[in-house]
Amino acid sequence: MLSLSVLLGLASPAAAQFGLLEQGAKRAKQVSDFNWSDEEKAALGQKVSELVRQRYGVVQDPAVHKYVTLVGRTVTEKSTKPGLPWTFIVLDTDAVNAFAAPHGYVHITRGALALMKDESELAGVLAHEIVHVAEEHTIDALKKNTLKSAAAEQVAGGNGLIEFLANAAYNNILDNAYSRGDEGAADTQGITLISKAGYAPQGLGSFLTTLADRNKSATEKRGLFSSHPEMQARQDKLTTTITKGKLAGTQLVADRYKATIKYKPVPQSQIATVAEGTKGLAGGSSASAKDSKSGTTAKADQPQEAPKKKGFGLGKLVSGGGSESKSAQVVGSGGARGLDPEKDAKGGGNPAVVAVKVTPADLQAFKKAGSLT
Repeated sequence: MLSLSVLLGLASPAAAQFGLLEQGAKRAKQVSDFNWSDEEKAALGQKVSELVRQRYGVVQDPAVHKYVTLVGRTVTEKSTKPGLPWTFIVLDTDAVNAFAAPHGYVHITRGALALMKDESELAGVLAHEIVHVAEEHTIDALKKNTLKSAAAEQVAGGNGLIEFLANAAYNNILDNAYSRGDEGAADTQGITLISKAGYAPQGLGSFLTTLADRNKSATEKRGLFSSHPEMQARQDKLTTTITKGKLAGTQLVADRYKATIKYKPVPQSQIATVAEGTKGLAGGSSASAKDSKSGTTAKADQPQEAPKKKGFGLGKLVSGGGSESKSAQVVGSGGARGLDPEKDAKGGGNPAVVAVKVTPADLQAFKKAGSLT
């Protein structure tokens, strides 16, 4: 049997080419059966994160990233995999969303941060994504969803399998293609984690209530947690988990949140989107990107997503950083042309990861200041 390292392009070109020549059904079974190594998960997670960052850009604000990282690390200490190289990334878009990628990558949009009222809500959303990572729901979804639909397909255009897997996982997370069981587990395990850290477990439910109110005029379930059951059933399950689990965390930490996060929410109907088939980071190289921190506008040359390929079901593949001939067309509002204002939202122009250094002393001081554990 081929090792996953071969299929992920971590071995010789000749071996990788052999993987590319495998028939779709055989390849799907091979990947589904693999016992993924940490190195392989890390390689996949890194490439998926690159695609997400290329799509939406990254807020270039070290203070915001350090703050989100400190909240995230406070939660990951209580997770089943505290030792993963956790990376928390704030995406530069008005959309309200969050994405988990394998091996420790957690992304949240500044639009989501703008909608939150306190740190317990941020902790609740981050915890949901942390559970997806720790329990490897993204890899499970990749096996169950994309590989089934790819069973009769070859990798189009001669792309390597790592591109296939990364693009498929990327599309899965953008479509919230987790099973209902995985989503429910991310909810209930997530609020358990934040309560152990000292946060009020009601934080996630509070944010969801705000989100539901924001989206009440929408005709479709879109964006963050769109694959979940109806909101009332979900809230009832959260309440039951808090009661039965005797979750006793109490901290909201509202003042620190408001002192750090200054973004203003944008109504879903007013989110600028990027037209189908022309999605670039901020409308393509011919468009202007507005810096979320300074408010200034500057030109940026960005890679764009290639036209989506048909025949892959959930995983309609996009290019892993290539270019296309058309410039992206930015549409004024999310309701235009049937676009999803959360998924298809315009993003910022800089995909670079913001370096964050958090020492044990930093984390301890952060927890003490917030009366966390």
